[in-house]
This record gives sequence, structure tokens and C-alpha cells, in this order.
Amino acid sequence: MNNTDPRVDAYIAKSADFAKPILEYLRALVHRTCPEVKETIKWSFPNFDYRGSIMCSTASFKEHCALNFWLASRMSDPHHLLVTGEEKTSMGSLGKIKSLADLPAEEHLVAFIKEAMLLIDNGVKQKKPEKPKEPKELIVPDYVPAALARSPKALETFNNFSYSHKKDYVEWFEEAKTEATRNKRIDTAIEWMEEGKSRHWKYQR
Repeated sequence: MNNTDPRVDAYIAKSADFAKPILEYLRALVHRTCPEVKETIKWSFPNFDYRGSIMCSTASFKEHCALNFWLASRMSDPHHLLVTGEEKTSMGSLGKIKSLADLPAEEHLVAFIKEAMLLIDNGVKQKKPEKPKEPKELIVPDYVPAALARSPKALETFNNFSYSHKKDYVEWFEEAKTEATRNKRIDTAIEWMEEGKSRHWKYQR
């Protein structure tokens, strides 16, 4: 195989025993079908680049492997083998692969690789994600504005927050199992909001 990357060798070597033959098979098949492909490591797992674009990637997890085609949403799927929607994020384009027997027939894999190459050759890009729907009206319990009224600054901050920031605080209050816990959270929230801070300000940069 040409255009290999020693980091991919290391990745496979460190993978679980069940995953090694799967990763090695897919790696060899990609190279055999697309001799121009170049290996690299992106996002901590093997990626296969074709003419400057990501064509596909492989990954191993604790109990399964994944093969992901970058342009899967643009690919034809006459045999209904591709996983789409939210499931694809963790399962890859072909679902959870726990053994070589879980893979489609080689002819179908080769067809997917060739189609992925053709899409790149034709300059096809990923589909743009659909714009999120308008958020539903947030139901704010009466006790929230009543409590925040103790601090005009906190109340003003809350009223100016985005839908998601308001939701974060309301859900935090509502998840409290006792009134004492809820009141403690409200006191903390008031302090934070007086400083213009959101619920998850500690994790924001």
C-alpha cells in the first residue's frame, strides 16, 4: 500500500483484538480501490483523504468499529446499507461493526468507495444542516421571576438571556428534589446573573 501513515499502524496496534482484522481489512480495501488515497490521523482516528478531501474514516471503540463516509448523505444506497440521521454519529455509516461478518459484501463496499471518489471529483459537498426550528415558548415557573425580583440586575440579565440560557437555569431549578435545594440554586443563580453569567459559565471561554 502506498501513502500510508505510521500513526495509523500505531492506532490499529493499540485497538482491541476484535477490531484489528476489521481495521486492517477496511484499510487495505480502501487503498486497493483508491490507489491515490492518503492516510492521516484527524480527530484521533484514521482518515483517508482523496485529492485533498476526506473520503472516509475508520474508528475502533470498546465493543465495535465504525466506517464513516464523509459524503454519505449524498451517496446512493440501493441496498439500504447506510445508517442515517442521529444514529450515524456514534455508529458510523454502516452501523456498529463487531466482526468482519457485520460488513456488507465487498462488492458493495467497493461501490461505496468508488462513489465517494466520484462525488469528490465532481466537487460535491456535504448537505448543509437544516436550520433549527423556532424554539417553543419557554414556560417559566412563577417562582422564578418572583425570586429574581430581589435583584433587579439579576432579573434584567435573565430577561435578556437567549432562550437556551433561560432554559438552562429553569431546568436546573426544576430538577431540584427539595425546596431547600431549589432555593439554594436560586440564590447562586442570582449571584451569577448579577455578574451577567449563564448557567454554564464555568465551561465557556
